Amino acid sequence: MVNHLGVRRDICDIGKRIWLRGYCAGNEGNHSVRVGPDRVLCTPTGVSKGFMTPGMICTVDMDGTQIDRRNKFKRTSEVLLHLAIYRHRPDVRAVVHAHSPHATAFAVSGIPLPEGVHPEAELFLGKVPTAAYTTPGYAGLGESVCRLIGAETNTVLLGSHGSVSFDASLLGAYHKLEILDAYCRILLLARQLGQVHVLGRDQMVDLLKAKGNFGLTDARLAEPSAIGKDNRAYLAGLRKGGRCNPC
Repeated sequence: MVNHLGVRRDICDIGKRIWLRGYCAGNEGNHSVRVGPDRVLCTPTGVSKGFMTPGMICTVDMDGTQIDRRNKFKRTSEVLLHLAIYRHRPDVRAVVHAHSPHATAFAVSGIPLPEGVHPEAELFLGKVPTAAYTTPGYAGLGESVCRLIGAETNTVLLGSHGSVSFDASLLGAYHKLEILDAYCRILLLARQLGQVHVLGRDQMVDLLKAKGNFGLTDARLAEPSAIGKDNRAYLAGLRKGGRCNPC
């Protein structure tokens, strides 16, 4: 069996970054990398992401069966979520699940992330849907998430739970997590100021067209009238400026 030592080290490095940034407390969170048609390397259960070593990383097949039987560490139970995403999107090679505080605040509040507030979030995250709560570690979680994943989706909030980001590389998936939590932090700070400027629909269309110049397509261009339809819960109660024009 191929050892994939470099990938194992990358998994540990990303785990250390996640732990240092406070995106996972205690033994929370998990991430994985697909290394073959039927092979995935994933983080172990019960181990802080800041203190992993390459030998702790587990190997599973696409059914979730751990195949490195000499490894005393057991794979994360939430690898089932990762595997569902890999099956749903063959272009995805890495998945990161975390409980970053600002993003998780939106996940537990049930308030959808608004559109048209921060251009960088629109460029790098796009529309971020929220999956209904499902018990962690069970196949139903992957099913509920995959129902929301389109060809361009790279991040999903997990109701009452956290977030999951995915990409063609582990570093790319981690960057999505960083951007997500930074965006949510900005949203919470702006909310405290009592006023949020939301881009108008024409401005959003121009922004999404510009996004294409970076090779990043966005399906919202096909139905611009739907942009911002979920903004009301976040904007409720703002003094002024918290209105999507012409939403």
